[in-house]
Amino acid sequence: MSLYKVAKWAVSAVFYPLFRIRVIGKKNVPKDGPVIICSNHTSNLDPPVVGITSPRDIYFMAKGELFEKPFLRKLLTGIQAFPVKRGISDRNALRKGLKILEQGNTLGLFPEGTRSKTGQLGKPLAGAGFFALRSSATIIPCAIIGSYKPGSRLTVIYGEAVDMQSYRDSKASAKEAADAIMTEIGNLIENHHSQHASLDK
Repeated sequence: MSLYKVAKWAVSAVFYPLFRIRVIGKKNVPKDGPVIICSNHTSNLDPPVVGITSPRDIYFMAKGELFEKPFLRKLLTGIQAFPVKRGISDRNALRKGLKILEQGNTLGLFPEGTRSKTGQLGKPLAGAGFFALRSSATIIPCAIIGSYKPGSRLTVIYGEAVDMQSYRDSKASAKEAADAIMTEIGNLIENHHSQHASLDK
């Protein structure tokens, strides 16, 4: 069994009961072909939560500093993470992401680029739009609602695919595409927030 599978099993065994995770819309994630899952970002625990709730194995970007220590680099590589230099346009990371998609795999992105300190959606960076426009991947918006307090409820929603073809055809900018993806994430949060609140009691 791969390190990714072992880690997914171990984290699932802890996180599902600890945060009472409820998942909606798994069927919206295609079983085959390139996929980009784009989620809101409020906690360092978001990547593992998306990783364990997605029906597909996911490749994530992680800040380059984490790969400087040999043990951590080996661990992160084993769970399908790859480095990105933050604050600049990292061409190597962009090429790696596109190659992952060209091979029919799933790329996990947090369009905001960093965690929201307020819990509110921030403005997206252009990165998610770049990958959406430069690949043929299906774009799946994902919303994580709730807190990471033990015993509270966490709801993870996978929405219907965002139609990117019109943006590709019109040669829209990466920022425009990223804004469209972020709007869909916001819609998921708005549409499911009240239901989540009623269950988190």
